[in-house]
Amino acid sequence: MKALHLTEQHKRAALRIALSYYVSNGMSAALGLLLISGTVHLLLGSFAAAAASVGVVVCIPPDQPAPQRGKFWQLLPALLLGLPLFYGVQVLHASPLSLGLLLVPASFVAFLAGAWGKRGLPISVSIMFAMIFSMAVPDHRSSATNLATCAFFALGAGAYMLWATLANSVLNARYRTQMLADTLLALATLMRTQARQFATGAAAVSGAETALIGALLQQQAALADQLQAARDILLESPRTARRQQLAGMLLRVLEMRDHLLVCELDLDTLKAHAGHAPVLDALREVLDALADGVERLADALLLGRAPEPLANRRPQLAALQWSDDAPAAQAPAGGATPAMLALGLASRIGYLNDDTLGLIALARGEEAPDVGLVRANWQLFVSPTVWSWRPFFSLWRWNAAPLRHAIRAALAIATAYLIALATPWGTHDYWIFLTIVVVLRGSLAQTLDRRNSRVGGTLIGCIVAGILLYLHTPVPLLLLIATLAQAFAHAFAVKRYLVTAVAATVLGLVQVSMLNAGSNPSFEVIERMFDTLLGAAIAWAFSYVLPSWERTQIAALVQRTLAAQARHAREALGLWQLQAVDNEPELRWRLARREAYDSLSALVQATQRSLSEPRAVRPPLEPLGRMLAYSYQLQAQLTTVKTLLMQRRERLAHAHIDGPLKQSALTLNAILVWDHVPVASAVPVSAATQAMVLQDPFENDLSPWLLRRLDLAAEMAAQLRRNADRVLREVASTR
Repeated sequence: MKALHLTEQHKRAALRIALSYYVSNGMSAALGLLLISGTVHLLLGSFAAAAASVGVVVCIPPDQPAPQRGKFWQLLPALLLGLPLFYGVQVLHASPLSLGLLLVPASFVAFLAGAWGKRGLPISVSIMFAMIFSMAVPDHRSSATNLATCAFFALGAGAYMLWATLANSVLNARYRTQMLADTLLALATLMRTQARQFATGAAAVSGAETALIGALLQQQAALADQLQAARDILLESPRTARRQQLAGMLLRVLEMRDHLLVCELDLDTLKAHAGHAPVLDALREVLDALADGVERLADALLLGRAPEPLANRRPQLAALQWSDDAPAAQAPAGGATPAMLALGLASRIGYLNDDTLGLIALARGEEAPDVGLVRANWQLFVSPTVWSWRPFFSLWRWNAAPLRHAIRAALAIATAYLIALATPWGTHDYWIFLTIVVVLRGSLAQTLDRRNSRVGGTLIGCIVAGILLYLHTPVPLLLLIATLAQAFAHAFAVKRYLVTAVAATVLGLVQVSMLNAGSNPSFEVIERMFDTLLGAAIAWAFSYVLPSWERTQIAALVQRTLAAQARHAREALGLWQLQAVDNEPELRWRLARREAYDSLSALVQATQRSLSEPRAVRPPLEPLGRMLAYSYQLQAQLTTVKTLLMQRRERLAHAHIDGPLKQSALTLNAILVWDHVPVASAVPVSAATQAMVLQDPFENDLSPWLLRRLDLAAEMAAQLRRNADRVLREVASTR
């Protein structure tokens, strides 16, 4: 039965991958390659098709699912920069010295595109591909032949740009659905991990809990990235009813992330009382059931079906029996007994239950989406699509990570070129360069991961390609194989690089075989593997040259996090929430919330990458870990306050909370603004909270609960600031 269950899980996982947006994008790129190279092959011959396919391959890396606006301009730099470099390599092919003098500075310029972040990295790869694959073209002494080869290259690249722009427009509706489904699956994974925090007794081992917190932080960061990618596509011009439905579902997912975050509040206190173990187990079951519902909704979206209704868990939550036996009932300061805390936790999971039901109702068309705010201001929530010169002008300082990476990459290419000239099979030196381009990343952690995947994938790919070439596979069949290899290589470049490495090896060897069809070249697996090992070793070695260790950017990320938390606190505690919703202040809060999550995501990822670096250069991990934990706890406290103000305002006594809200906003701002003097170590509990007793959150006045959250938020902010100050001091002391 267990084996059957695992098989069913594997089938569902495989189906989700097959129906994902990245596989659709990979298949679109491969189909474009097949149509363009096949058409050119029929009209102009096999060599023209091979050269045109190189132009296609050069333009494929920046072709990612994207908003319709600006798609053409996203691809254009690959052609504008790649074509002259492709021609330059053709002209200098017979002059090793001149060719080296072109390759090294051009590599430096190409890697400077990393200054544009995720948008720039594919352009770097495209520029390098243009030069590397040009080296694979047979040496032509005739300038006319070189021009013809470049014309074929430009034909393929230009045709693919038109194809990619058209395909992105045609697939836009499907991308919206797939992006939302992938986001839902990431949310469901986070929900299951969060449910594991409810484990009690033997299941809650200290070491396991530490690993669980680390997993939660990583999954929160991954979800933040996925949500931004989804925003860029789903929130673009939500004009039609279907677009509004999907945009409304995405907004509901954002609320679910907030409510999921607050589910961990008071867990440590409740776990300390054994009488509440059955309740925590029951709440974990509810959370797992809601995660199942979210996963089934994602599967329904991918399959184009209406999701099944989900059972309402509110009655189950209301029927839970709370243990109030001594000493568990002894209330700490503020009157918060364990039973009351358990009720509060159940209430917060109830919000998550309501969100899940609302999400499914939206998908079934039983609830109308409310996207007026997003429709009017969607440009504020999506990434820019225009190219700006600002990142380029900000590069020219010695500690700029993209500049150091560009110098590092140019030196690696120069070293590889000198070594390649000395090797017996120097005619295939482009394979070493290709390995360096795809392995050498901006951080040591990413480089090590790429190195391992590249070496293993190349071994498998060489065996597959060697068999194909040994059997003298016909050119039309090689075109089909190259197409499939391109689909897999492009689809999994970010998700699973090992698959990309296998497919890219097959694609590269087949591509070069077709380019050299007239001379009938021989490709030995051992030589290709040696080239890969050599390229990977060079990339690894040069990752230590002018390194941009993560600790060099930690100070800026910590300061960004503090500023984002301060802004989020100001917006979340504003008194405007008691009078109006979906207005300009609501928009400001949403933007502040996004920046708070994004800044934490960047800090989590930098901290994780630093674990692969030498111990001597790592940032102070202990205070960093505590800072991240307190940051998410502060987010949770403020989210609970925000939920009470927006969704339960009729059960709040405004006369009791107006003053504390104002004071808390001032206090949190004074604590969190990073360039202020550090705060004192103690934050007193407010007199208003001490005078009020927490009551059943399902039926009574919620003002005491809100006041308690304000006090806890101040405590979390103070802890966050103390650890942030310690991180900044330790980082500054080692510069």
